[in-house]
Amino acid sequence: MKSPISKWLSLGALTVALATPFAAAAETKSVAATAIVEHPALDSVRDGVRAALEEAGYTDDKLKWQYQTAQGNTATAGQIARKFVGDRPDVIVAIATPSAQAVVASTKSVPVVFAAVTDPVAAQLVRNWEPSGANVTGVSDELELDRQMELVKRVLPDATRVGMVYNPGEANSVVVVERLRELLPEMGMTLVEAAAPRTVDVGSAARSLVGKVDVIYTNTDNNVVSAYESLVKVGMDTKTPLIASDTDSVKRGAIAALGIDYYQHGVQAGKVAVRILQGEAPGSIAPQKTGELSLYLNRSAAAAQGVTLSQELLDSAAEIID
Repeated sequence: MKSPISKWLSLGALTVALATPFAAAAETKSVAATAIVEHPALDSVRDGVRAALEEAGYTDDKLKWQYQTAQGNTATAGQIARKFVGDRPDVIVAIATPSAQAVVASTKSVPVVFAAVTDPVAAQLVRNWEPSGANVTGVSDELELDRQMELVKRVLPDATRVGMVYNPGEANSVVVVERLRELLPEMGMTLVEAAAPRTVDVGSAARSLVGKVDVIYTNTDNNVVSAYESLVKVGMDTKTPLIASDTDSVKRGAIAALGIDYYQHGVQAGKVAVRILQGEAPGSIAPQKTGELSLYLNRSAAAAQGVTLSQELLDSAAEIID
């Protein structure tokens, strides 16, 4: 017969054994990520977020991860946002401005980390660059446009007319256009705009600029980046130089880009998500920017678009694609 103490120890051990699976389950966290569309830059952000979570120990056995893309449709972005909010994950990571706007409009309580958003203040995600005190924080991919236009001058010293294809319904792009309207005259250049509200409009919008511009500059407009090959075809066919703001577009046919590494941008956003998973309130974390820029050049695209790259440019490039 067991002593009372033995019985107590046995019951205690049984209690611990039974409780352990539930304790482990309680440690499992959940992250839901969404992007407005699939293209190389946004895919790299998603992969960087996941890598940061895994590096922090949130591997498959300790994290419930779900990801959905809206395939470029803002109505679908809203549906995904509402579905994710209903799931009540520990963090929602919203990639690109339209998805971030949809998620932030759908919840005031679930923590939200935005990524690949050029101007979160103009997009009304946060009031300013201070800690929001609410459920939103994140990482911006805002670029210094004067440095972008300096790159245009380095590639094409005689350029005076800069064309831009963009979606007027995307806050991210409207902000860039408004700033370029003010900046370019100060640099002796003018802006020529072409609207592309849908991805299928990108090619025709680019063709409308031929003969009117010396170069076409593309920001991280999701419609344009999603259909970049159609813009590259116009550039190649008409020898209209293309300069981008994201380095992935250089691999797809732009001549040059002075941009951020979107994978590392995702890692940075993922680290913010980790801080929230570990107990920090999103409203206590100030929105961040990704600052380090790299110059990418595509020598074969330059030749096809009638541009000769200077040795100075080639020597300063982080990567040259042939």
